[in-house]
Amino acid sequence: MKKASALPAGIVFGKQATLRHLPWLIIVILSVILAELPRSMFPRWVQKYPPGWHLPLADWISAFMHWLTVDAHIGPLTVSGFTRALSFLLDLPLQLASMVLATGVLKGQGSEAVMLFPPMPWFALIIAVAALSWTLRGWRLAVGMTIGFLYLAVFGQWTSAMVTLASVLVATLLSAAGGLGLGLLCVRSVTFDRLLSPLLDVAQTMPVFAYLLPMLILFGFGPVSAMIATVIYAIPPMVRVTVVAIQGVPDELRSLGSMTGCTRRQMTWRILLPTALPGLMVGVNQVIMLSLNVVIIASMIGAGGLGWDVLGALRRLDIGGGLEAGLAITVLAVMLDRFAQALVSDAGRNSPSTSRSHRLVAGTLVLAGLLWIAAAIWPAIAHYPDNARLSTGPFWNDLVSWINIHFHDPLDVIKTFMLLHVLMPVKRFMLALPWPWVVAVVMLAGLWTGGIRLALTVGLMCGFMAIVGLWQPAMITLYLCGVSVVIAMLLGVPLGILATQRPWLMKSVEVFIDTLQTLPAFVYLIPIVMLFRVGDFTAMIGIVLYAIAPAIRYTAHGISQVPEPLIEAGIMTGCTRGQILRRIRLPYALPDMLLGLNQTILLALSMLVITALVGTRDLGQVTYAALSKADVGQGIVAGLCVAFIGMISDRFIRQSIKLTGS
Repeated sequence: MKKASALPAGIVFGKQATLRHLPWLIIVILSVILAELPRSMFPRWVQKYPPGWHLPLADWISAFMHWLTVDAHIGPLTVSGFTRALSFLLDLPLQLASMVLATGVLKGQGSEAVMLFPPMPWFALIIAVAALSWTLRGWRLAVGMTIGFLYLAVFGQWTSAMVTLASVLVATLLSAAGGLGLGLLCVRSVTFDRLLSPLLDVAQTMPVFAYLLPMLILFGFGPVSAMIATVIYAIPPMVRVTVVAIQGVPDELRSLGSMTGCTRRQMTWRILLPTALPGLMVGVNQVIMLSLNVVIIASMIGAGGLGWDVLGALRRLDIGGGLEAGLAITVLAVMLDRFAQALVSDAGRNSPSTSRSHRLVAGTLVLAGLLWIAAAIWPAIAHYPDNARLSTGPFWNDLVSWINIHFHDPLDVIKTFMLLHVLMPVKRFMLALPWPWVVAVVMLAGLWTGGIRLALTVGLMCGFMAIVGLWQPAMITLYLCGVSVVIAMLLGVPLGILATQRPWLMKSVEVFIDTLQTLPAFVYLIPIVMLFRVGDFTAMIGIVLYAIAPAIRYTAHGISQVPEPLIEAGIMTGCTRGQILRRIRLPYALPDMLLGLNQTILLALSMLVITALVGTRDLGQVTYAALSKADVGQGIVAGLCVAFIGMISDRFIRQSIKLTGS
């Protein structure tokens, strides 16, 4: 009922809408004129932010990190000694998980290491997982999990997948526990919630590259640094989901707890958390997906596993090896997603498992343990036979080679057309705009949508990019991200609309979306680089593929939620099918589509940093170069610029959603 109020605001297509948007049409015309004027007509400080005005924030951050790691103390320990001790403690659960799943119990290091006890063999783990899956969801989930783990063994990805699985499980536990604790603090303290919210925004929008280097300096090279970076990346959604889930507990249950004399601790652990458990499990699911999404980037500082395999394949341009490892990550992500969803549904039922299920799980785990002991006695059975392994690498290599041979000219024509008529004109336009004009337009947009407070906020964020000397990379980032998001929306919105009208297409689209969302970002680049070489066009394709999923999903969700009485009212008034779409469905779905746009922008920004590996010259390249040079300050400052771009778009879109609903 409340959402229906958005309908009149979305159907204002007449003179009022034209007058309302007339100032922005004038601003666009003035921007084009300013971009075409000779730069010599402007004062030098307008053409380019003067280097003498730059704020040496990067140098300050680098100096602070040096002081922190060399001179600062926490009691008798230096900060460096404290972080290394913390690293040792965090390494214990990670080593335990790795020993169980991947490495076994080793004596010694490197080539001199001797295995005292093997890791859990592949068949024992499959049996244990199948039993747990059958208990949660039945035979369908058990069969799916079995096929997934068999895929990892048959295609030679078992060891790397288990290293990745160990890291993800430990990172998920830390992220879920930390996010739950911070979320509870946010619920109890409005002040803490307000202080933490901008930090969560920065953590969600700042590229992972930006805080890999501080983790590397503080905790050293290795899996622990990668795991901590993963936790920072994955914890924000758990915090936000916890807040929403706890606040969604009915007041009647809170009143019941107060009437029965529950203390604050009892209220939390016996009423609030059990009631909010289904929502909390959704947050855990998000943490798992984000942890898997960052495994490749984290491999740059020692995470190992499948991420390292994909990164190595990208550097060698080994299409087959990269896609096989990438598909293994996708299979692992799908299995963990389905298992987490089963946990969510099991939590939602609030019904204990039967004693028969308990006996089955216990018996199966005992069987898995006996098989594990048998593998320790006869090591030959612990590993999947080499002669039974398969590989799709040659197929993918041959496929890309065939496409290159037979379709090189048409693909080159498409690339040249897009570069000459879309990418380069937009890039020249963005770089030609005077920086004061851009800041002024951003502030004006903030004033128009949210008032003086929003105008000052977005103006400071935009001006920050000029003050720290990264205006040109920021404009290149904005151009490449903007073009990619526009293309993603132009493709995703019609596809989402069509999917809601054709059930068979919806099923195909869901499979397509799930694949896009679980396939690691690096994997997109390998075949694209082989087909189009490096450059902005290659980066654009990778960004569109990575970011298009929210555009499709949110559009389809918004269109499908239109109430039938509105559709029937449109039919009764003589509206055609096209008029119903334009005047009823799209206006009603506009808030959902704006949310999809917001998510598309955030995904585009996160992918944009990864495309620095294919020759872009934007903020992603600055961040990546800072990582390779161990320049902490420059990496963090460039990451903040990317985060501010995402936060500016997020603020504008949120205000637009409020305006459409008013």
